Amino acid sequence: MSVPVAPGRLPFLGHTLPLLRKRFEFTANLRGQGDLVEIYLGPMRTLFVTSPQLMHQVLVTDAPKFHKGRMFDKFRPFMGNGLVMSNGPFHQRQRRMMQPAFHRDRIAGYANTMVRATRELVDGWRPGEVRRIEEDVQGLAVTIVGEALFSTEIGERAVDEARRSIFVIVKNGIVRALSPGFVEKLPIPANREFDAAIDRMRAIVQEVIASWRVDGTDQGDLLSMLMLARDEAGEPMTDEQVFDEVITLLSAGIETTALALAWIFHEIAANPAVEQRVLAELDEVLAGRPVSFEDVPKLTYVAQVANEVLRKYSLWLLMRRVAEEVELGGVRLAPGTELIISPHAMHHNPVHYPDPERFDPDRWTPERARLLPKGAFVPFGGGIYQCIGNHFALTEIVIAVASVCARYRLVPDRPVRTKFTNAVYPLGLMMKAVPR
Repeated sequence: MSVPVAPGRLPFLGHTLPLLRKRFEFTANLRGQGDLVEIYLGPMRTLFVTSPQLMHQVLVTDAPKFHKGRMFDKFRPFMGNGLVMSNGPFHQRQRRMMQPAFHRDRIAGYANTMVRATRELVDGWRPGEVRRIEEDVQGLAVTIVGEALFSTEIGERAVDEARRSIFVIVKNGIVRALSPGFVEKLPIPANREFDAAIDRMRAIVQEVIASWRVDGTDQGDLLSMLMLARDEAGEPMTDEQVFDEVITLLSAGIETTALALAWIFHEIAANPAVEQRVLAELDEVLAGRPVSFEDVPKLTYVAQVANEVLRKYSLWLLMRRVAEEVELGGVRLAPGTELIISPHAMHHNPVHYPDPERFDPDRWTPERARLLPKGAFVPFGGGIYQCIGNHFALTEIVIAVASVCARYRLVPDRPVRTKFTNAVYPLGLMMKAVPR
């Protein structure tokens, strides 16, 4: 069975130029060409997955037959071999060692940090003040993940460095991943900023790990759990592996929630009917008191709003590599074949999400959500490589929205601008804090 080639292929560059120039338009147009479409990153052939059935096969049913692909290879020299980057038995070892840190009882403990950190953020607002919301929620996400990771004084310095560096690493990294290898060696500002940010984070996190080794006591934080974890043979992680997992938790844990929170506040303000229902639910469930972990399951409409933001503003591209021969969509794929999957393209397929650009939290009522095919909604991936912190992130999002919206309405001060990397980032999300 032949696979169609996407239009717009250029000599040497392949589809990289139209891919980066048109981004969402380019990948959305692929779905009309087949379940699998051939595209080229420079000279390298890849297959783009367009159907939810094949997405589910790659991520879940045949997940062991796929490893992380070229995009992850490009990150690994800088980000290490943490859960997001690792494969196979080593990934499963690490996941088993780290899973206790994300059990429900642990997340209930982290919820106290989430509530306090959001309260402290909002306490610093003045009525009528115009806030740059994307910066506020970035700082909030760093505080929450950082304090969950590090409880010591030296850990506070690591949190400060994360505020400075993590978003530089995440935003510039995707450009490297999709560009020919020579681009990352060019002496351009983006490369210098990226390299410097990685070096700073490595230095401070290694310092925190060394400090923990000297003290050796359980501080009740995520770092202590990583340092004290043992695999089935009773072996601990090396300091280098602890560093890799810390960088993974910082980068993955901060970006997703900060991005989601920024767009949630934007969409609530842009949709008065949504805002009215959010506020009504908060008034009913909280009755004027601060939100708690026990309230999270009761805030069902806020959770629907969160899911709709995760759908509308999802990651653009991820990659997988065939690890052992597999049949996908009637095509036999040899080991080494590179695949591209796009949560964003999947989440904007009008077959499953009519009028996909419209913000509609009611897509996520239980009755409607059940109608979606497997693979049509993958904000945290799926299967053996699903994000280990998905419940942490959703709890953080609901708590932060409840804490802010119970006290303030955020009213747009000017139209928001956007920046495109591996997702849509808001720039200048200026909103006035109006007391309720």
